[in-house]
Amino acid sequence: MNAKGFVHKYGDNVDTDVIIPARYLNIADKRELATHCMEDIDTNFVKVVQCGDVMVGGYNFGCGSSREHAPMVIKESGISCVIAKTFARIFYRNAINIGLAILECPEASERIEAGDEVSVDFDTGLITNVTKNETYESLPFPEFIKEIIAAGGLLASIQAKQGKAEE
Repeated sequence: MNAKGFVHKYGDNVDTDVIIPARYLNIADKRELATHCMEDIDTNFVKVVQCGDVMVGGYNFGCGSSREHAPMVIKESGISCVIAKTFARIFYRNAINIGLAILECPEASERIEAGDEVSVDFDTGLITNVTKNETYESLPFPEFIKEIIAAGGLLASIQAKQGKAEE
């Protein structure tokens, strides 16, 4: 599994209310909801994000409420991976549950800048800043997390396994 894209960078303590403001949570359609991703701190994000891009944050990314909407709108907006110094625990779990790849890597968070092109190898944990010709090491995903992300989330992974068992 790999990801490659351009970076959208944010600071420390990006909370779930900034990722997707609560005033939009009555929107049921995921694509429509994603049009409001990050709008309170980056009004241009949804206009410039491309499928495959990478989001980079600082400490405590995804703090705040436990809603799954936050990682879901990031993924739905086209972000292939979020790299941060640390993640709020519930955001981390929710991201895996919905199939959003996330990596903790303080060095990458500090060295990568907005607009850099970055590639990520989830099998090795290697993050390559193509723009700066630098590499940073993160822990690779365990096999079960790779399966969940590849399937598109925990429920999809379970359904796929049940389907194989029934064959």
